[in-house]
Parts: sequence; C-alpha cells; structure tokens
Amino acid sequence: MRGPDLQAILRLSCWIRAINACLLSLLLSPPTVSAGSLQLSLPAHRLQADELAVIVNDADPLSVQIGAYYMKARHLPAGNLLHVSFPPGRAGMSAADFSRLRTTIEQATPANIQAYAITWIAPFRVECMSITSALTFGFDKSWCSAHRCAPTRHSPYFGYRGAAPYRDLGIRPTMGIAAASFADARALIDRGVAADATRPPGTAYLVSTNDKARNVRSVYYPRIVDAMQGWIDTQLVETDALRDRHDVLFYFTGKLRVNGLDTLTFRPGAVADHLTSAGGQLTGTGQMSALRWLQAGATGSFGTVVEPCNLLGKFPNPGILIDSYTAGATLIEAYWKSVQQPGEGIFIGEPLAAPFDSVRIENEDDRIVLHTRSLSPGYYALSWSADPVGPYRTLPGRLLVHYHQEDFVLPRPHDGYYRLSAVDTADQLPKQKR
Repeated sequence: MRGPDLQAILRLSCWIRAINACLLSLLLSPPTVSAGSLQLSLPAHRLQADELAVIVNDADPLSVQIGAYYMKARHLPAGNLLHVSFPPGRAGMSAADFSRLRTTIEQATPANIQAYAITWIAPFRVECMSITSALTFGFDKSWCSAHRCAPTRHSPYFGYRGAAPYRDLGIRPTMGIAAASFADARALIDRGVAADATRPPGTAYLVSTNDKARNVRSVYYPRIVDAMQGWIDTQLVETDALRDRHDVLFYFTGKLRVNGLDTLTFRPGAVADHLTSAGGQLTGTGQMSALRWLQAGATGSFGTVVEPCNLLGKFPNPGILIDSYTAGATLIEAYWKSVQQPGEGIFIGEPLAAPFDSVRIENEDDRIVLHTRSLSPGYYALSWSADPVGPYRTLPGRLLVHYHQEDFVLPRPHDGYYRLSAVDTADQLPKQKR
C-alpha cells in the first residue's frame, strides 16, 4: 500500500487554512449600509452579535433560562452557547475551581468569539478578583491589591480603539446578565434590545455628593460637561440623590446607598453606577448592590467585589464611557474601555445594547451624505468598485473626521460599492478640544 501523499496533504492543509481565513474575514467584516444602487462599507467599530458567547451554568435553572432567552432575543448562533456546571449560589469561587471552569470554557469557545456573557449572579468573585475580570484575564493576583489601597495591574483594553479584543489583545471582555429572577432578566434584556440604534434623547447626570470619600470622580465632571457640548446633554448636579427625572441616560455618583431610584425613569440602554466599596457584591452586602440599578431600569452597571479604596482607576471614567457608548460601541465595550484597573470590579447588564450604533446614507446626484457617530477622529480614504469583490480603486483626497462629528459628505462619481478606510489616527490631527 502506498503511503500518504505529503504534497497532497500540504495542499489540503493550505486550502483549509485559506477557507478558515476567509470565514474569519466574513465574521469580522465591516458594517455596510445601502441606499438605492449604492453600498457603503465603514470600518468596524463595535463587537458584532455573533462574536459574543453566552455561558450558562447547567446546575442553575435560572442561569439556563436566562441564557436561552438571551440567545433567542439576540438571534445568536447555537454554537455560541457554552455550558459549565458548578454548585450555584456561592458568593465566591476558589482559584483552583475557577481554573478548571475557565479551561472548560476556553476549549469550547469558537474561534471567532471576542467576548463573553455569563448568566448568573453568584459567584461574583474569584478570591480577590471579580468573576468578569477573572474570565477576561485569567486568575492572577496582579489584578488585585497587593496591600490595602494599592493600585493593580492596568488593563490593555482601557481606551482601546479597536473592535476585536481577542484578535488584537488576546482577551475576551466579560459581562454578567445579572438578575435575581427571570422576570428581571427578561426586562433587562428587552431594554437592551429595544435600545438598539434608537439614538435616545436623554441626559447624562454627573452627580456630585457630600460624601467626600466616594465623590472623587467629581474631579472629572467639569471637563466632561465641556467636552460633551453639542453631543450629549450633560448636567453636573450637586445633590445626594436625583429625584423625579424622567430622561436618565447616564447617572454617575458616589454614595454608600442611592435614594430616589423609584422616582426615576431610565431610557432603554441607560447606564448607571455608584462609587462605593462593595457595589459589586451583588448579594449579601450592607452597601447598595449594583444590581439595584438594573432593577430600577438601567441597562448596565458596575461595582467592586472587594475593598478597592477610592482609587479612580478602579472605577469607570464617566467621560470615556459616555464617549465610547454614544459613538456606537456596545455596552460591554464602552464599560470595559472606561476602567483602567478592572481586576476587582464586576460589569453587569445587557452586553450588546448599542443605542447609538446608527448609520444612514443619502444617495444624492454626485455625492453621498453619511450620518453616523461611529467614525473616530482621523483621516479616511474612500475607494470604489463596480463589483462587490473588487478590485477597489482609491478615490482622490482624504476625509478628515473631527472629534464628535457625525455628518459627512463624500464624493460619488459612480453607482456601485464604496469603502471608507482609516488611514491615520487622531494622534496626527491638529490640536482640538477633546
């Protein structure tokens, strides 16, 4: 019998790699919008739904129920549902138990997955790390305070401008779809889905309290108000608690407990959190749990699971969060990008909520009018092809996108297929208010 044909095997291996690369490029393909006989592709700016894997605990009926509902609500592929099994309800998990859990998850994760969603409240902690950070980075004590009030390792995802964190950084950010009941989970998920591309009107409330230890983020507030002019209605309010506001899009404060939540109306997709020591201890804490924000109508929140002290880097930077979220990022991306030292903090909410991911074009006589918030500052090149597979020809000139610009005019010499590609970053732009 003849042995295997080595050349044939090598050729087959090359074909398989080429097919896999092609499939991956399709999964990571940029967003496209059409108008009549014209089609425009933009640079990828956010996580896509099929790049999120949902992890359920088969030993927890509520986790399984939430996972099934979320998969259906977001039309996720069946292969994106990952199964683990461990005793539910414990606040914490040992590093050894977690290591086995994470190995099971990693082995089952499809290659295209860029982020995770978990569907349980507890455990919310792996020793000194939050469960969401431990799943993202792996358990490592460098993400925890070496001594009381010590800073921790910095996240490579902080301020990251891309849309594929696993491909670029080797990490998969994680968020918990946290709820104490299925009714709460369903309401949370429905709010997130309903928010998509709605560009909801509303106000970002930056609340400065009399709690000196927990009010440290107020140092950011004046600059944020200035930077958001003409972009998002942002108000700096000096009070211990907002009351009777019915347009809450963002609510950031520092307080042990936040009163008046029952008097507020949150917009679908709204984000809210309070800087305190134990907000991420979702159950069994004397401080207000971050879960209360979701129960009150917010779509995302954050809290720390062990004593962080009031180091600013361990909590969301409201300016970065607002900027990223209102530029079309998903909730999970915007929240994660806003925390410099996230090892001790848990992210909860509906991960794929994207209220400001909206793209619209108008096909006029000799130009394309583009309306979107998703283009980062910098220079862009426009290319054209008569055929969707190319070849594409780069058109003369460059489009300069300014900070918080959302309306653009592009040349349209022909019908057909257009691509807008970044050619420079904001670092090369002339100085401007940011």
